[in-house]
Amino acid sequence: MTENFPQSAKQPPHPYDPKPVLDLIASIEADLQRLKGLVEQQVEKFDPANPHNKAPDGKLTEEGVECCYRMFDEGKSRYSVAQQMKISFAAASHRFNNWRKLGGSKRQRTLLG
Repeated sequence: MTENFPQSAKQPPHPYDPKPVLDLIASIEADLQRLKGLVEQQVEKFDPANPHNKAPDGKLTEEGVECCYRMFDEGKSRYSVAQQMKISFAAASHRFNNWRKLGGSKRQRTLLG
């Protein structure tokens, strides 16, 4: 036989403790942030020696220019960029000046690949 009690009068049999659920959510969020960091590191990788950085005429492609800019973002010197990209110091200086005009490390990045 069932008793007819109003819904508001019913009490849950055990009090609900939200702490374990909140701890689980915090743990899941931490894991997601860690995974996001791993994926972002892979996306951000670039290769200065990639042949797609230069056009057949020897000039830098858009990817090559972005590669230079990302090296400047990391604090690399113009000399280091010239060496790794296999371009002249003058070309690296030109890219460095353009990078600064675009806002330096705060510039809008373009996608590679």
